[in-house]
Amino acid sequence: MDTPLTHLDSAGQARMVDVADKPDTVREAVARGEVVMRPETAARIQSGGMPKGDVLATARVAGIMGAKRTPDLIPLCHGLSLTGAEVSFTWDEDRGRLLVEGAARTVGKTGVEMEALTAVAVAALTVYDMCKAVDRGMRVEAIRLVRKTGGQSGTFEAE
Repeated sequence: MDTPLTHLDSAGQARMVDVADKPDTVREAVARGEVVMRPETAARIQSGGMPKGDVLATARVAGIMGAKRTPDLIPLCHGLSLTGAEVSFTWDEDRGRLLVEGAARTVGKTGVEMEALTAVAVAALTVYDMCKAVDRGMRVEAIRLVRKTGGQSGTFEAE
């Protein structure tokens, strides 16, 4: 099935989609990503031994700020009034990864997938920035949408 590209007009030019006629609904999105690092780097983050300070606290705030600033970064995103944004971290010691999860919520006419994805990306990049002096080989990986609810298309759950 061919789905029309909503961000292009009839001449193929970029446009911002007009959502004025869409109903307001409660919308939520959750995204995840990973920061792969050496075990020594993970240990330093967990013990508070990084020269730049508390890595996860800084990355959490950066991710939330990223969610709030998404339309400044992604050209055709609508500016949304977020009702909530969260970033959390879980260690996967066996695989040497920091798992990053971001969530965004609003009541509005368009979804918050990009805000959740941006929260994860900015948080992960902040971890990299704060730790690059001790581990330049870190990798930010697997940023993806895992769930979204609300709106005309309903619920999406990644496999």
